[in-house]
Amino acid sequence: MQVARTGSVKAAAEELALSAPALSRRIQALERFLGYSLFERKHQQLEINQHGVALLTEIAPALDQLGAAIEVATSGARTLRVRLGMLPLFASQRLFPRLGDFHRQHPDIHLDVDTSPNAVTRLGEGLDAAIVLAREVDPSLYARELDRDEIYLIASKPLAEGAKAIRSPQDLTRQTVLIHRDMPSTFEVWKVAAGVPDLMPAAVDYYDSGALMLEAAAQGLGIAVMHGGHLEHAQDPRLARLFDLRIESPYRYFFVCRPKALERRSVRAFHDWLIKAEI
Repeated sequence: MQVARTGSVKAAAEELALSAPALSRRIQALERFLGYSLFERKHQQLEINQHGVALLTEIAPALDQLGAAIEVATSGARTLRVRLGMLPLFASQRLFPRLGDFHRQHPDIHLDVDTSPNAVTRLGEGLDAAIVLAREVDPSLYARELDRDEIYLIASKPLAEGAKAIRSPQDLTRQTVLIHRDMPSTFEVWKVAAGVPDLMPAAVDYYDSGALMLEAAAQGLGIAVMHGGHLEHAQDPRLARLFDLRIESPYRYFFVCRPKALERRSVRAFHDWLIKAEI
């Protein structure tokens, strides 16, 4: 599973504390046993093929049952854990300020927080659940929508309010636009709703960190295309919103897990608290 997620024998081997040649031999042995290949080999990368996807789909329930069995076996221990994936900005702005309440209600449950990418692909293997930003979620997974938000264009105060302030969407043709890799369509959706579908900024820079996007915008390095909630939670006096337009984002935060995971007391407890807390 690590190879399927990372696309790299070397990276997967490091996670498994194996050498790359040893892991390669194990993959080859499994493929010989099955009688077919599981990956397409492309230069230094491995891309899982349809046979590999089918195998992962078949063994996922067994992995879920194994996780449940381990929790039952350790239920007499002092602590239980939830391995939870999420984006760093959601963790710092929305989860951590309220997490003390969860620990007071469930002192025996601890969270292992993972902010690495591709959380959905690691459910059942490395992660028990995840909070993801997506347009939609695989219907085979349990998903609970956490919120809906609007698309904001966020800039430094001088660009929003100063003598050289951006007054109209056409002014963006002289600016760099900052887009999160997990939300690639946000600017296109905004342009269509704003009535300027053909607008082309001077440049587009892509980030994988919302926190860095906000800081870059505050430093005047570009216009961040983000959810309004992130600006409101940041409470950064260096930042301001451009254009008072109500444009709903196609991306939403979801709590996701494999259905079987909700049978585990630790996962269910965190899920129920998260929904009740309306984070």
